[in-house]
Amino acid sequence: MAKPKTVYVCTECGGESLKWQGQCAHCGQWNTLVEGMAEKSPARYQGLAEPTKVARLADIAAAETPRRTTGVGELDRVLGGGLVPGAVVLLGGDPGIGKSTLLLQALSAMSANASTLYVSGEESAQQIALRARRLAVDAGNVAMLAEIQLERVISVLNAHKPDVAVIDSIQTVYSEALQSAPGSVAQVRECAAQLTRHAKASGTALLLVGHVTKEGALAGPRVLEHMVDCVLYFEGDTHSSFRLVRAIKNRFGAVNELGVFAMTERGLRGVSNPSALFLSQHGGDVPGTCVMVTQEGTRPLLVEIQALVDTAHAPNPRRLSVGLEQNRLALLLAVLHRHAGIAVFDQDVFVNAVGGVRIDEPAADLPVLLAIVSSLRNQPLPGKLVAFGEIGLAGEIRPVQRGQERLREAAKLGFTRAIVPRANLPKTPIDGMETIGVERVADAVAAARE
Repeated sequence: MAKPKTVYVCTECGGESLKWQGQCAHCGQWNTLVEGMAEKSPARYQGLAEPTKVARLADIAAAETPRRTTGVGELDRVLGGGLVPGAVVLLGGDPGIGKSTLLLQALSAMSANASTLYVSGEESAQQIALRARRLAVDAGNVAMLAEIQLERVISVLNAHKPDVAVIDSIQTVYSEALQSAPGSVAQVRECAAQLTRHAKASGTALLLVGHVTKEGALAGPRVLEHMVDCVLYFEGDTHSSFRLVRAIKNRFGAVNELGVFAMTERGLRGVSNPSALFLSQHGGDVPGTCVMVTQEGTRPLLVEIQALVDTAHAPNPRRLSVGLEQNRLALLLAVLHRHAGIAVFDQDVFVNAVGGVRIDEPAADLPVLLAIVSSLRNQPLPGKLVAFGEIGLAGEIRPVQRGQERLREAAKLGFTRAIVPRANLPKTPIDGMETIGVERVADAVAAARE
């Protein structure tokens, strides 16, 4: 009996190599080749097919497809208003964070006026039923299938024709046409392609659950994220009851949209005022804190930035940031020294975004600097103050997007004063909000002391 041929498959792009090498020759990524069995591609094409008709773009009727709400408000927000028929959504997250719970709640809500199917490859039907009873959801109309073979799953989808289906998870499904084990690059790529093709042809909205690696990326080939229409990441600290669902890709809505949930005994519940999660409740004004207004998709959120500046007892002062970009902190400290005359070269500087949220936008530059100056001088900033703005290397404060919405959200939550870039000053005054426009870093530091 001939020995099975082995190849090395790239986990990023799915490219194959006959021998191991440090860099993938197809996509250029390093240390991504893993050993696997050589696969024979199934014969899909038996001769030449009839040519497909070509249509002019102007002759195609582009009608707006109505969305199907999931019954979970925060999930609808992230999806852009609901599920589009034929759309394929990939939901990834750490083990035990609540992916299956959220989708079971959504299917239970949609089963009242739509046909639904839950395909479980990790849990038995009894386990799913026990979870539904524990969550106290009405899942009586949800069809259940415990199966991991792709061909059988597709035959059930063809027979039942559900409006919405969940595959939990895509890494457990395998095809008989391939010899590799479930979860391999070839299996994940082939199964996702077949399920996506079925969803587009039948109009079934498909929700795929994806595993993540220890680095937090979705397991399997990178092409998996390109196949689907929407990629959602489930984030959150296992020691906290709050969960965040973030849209990384969405062909039918805005990206970087954020949904906030609280894990309770009855499952996940949407948080109506997520800004309260990221604001600390201090008894009085505390040095080293500054509240900023960040924009997550279409939602403005108020987040408290905390800074601690202390005398360094080592030759190399420490620079540590949690929830903010590490390299950005060093850049801001250099700008603070050069353009505001405030030196911290002999100080340890620690910066934290409260609540475990991660802020990637440059609008956090100004509140970070104000919090650092407040901690260095041991002088609290004025109460009910918010700030946002991007800082350039020349010391200028640049405007950010949607400044009006940020100010209105801060005023709605009771803040009465704001330090913002001059270009973000509102054209009409906001009731109860004093807005101070600044152009330079030194001006912002001076305005914070008034």
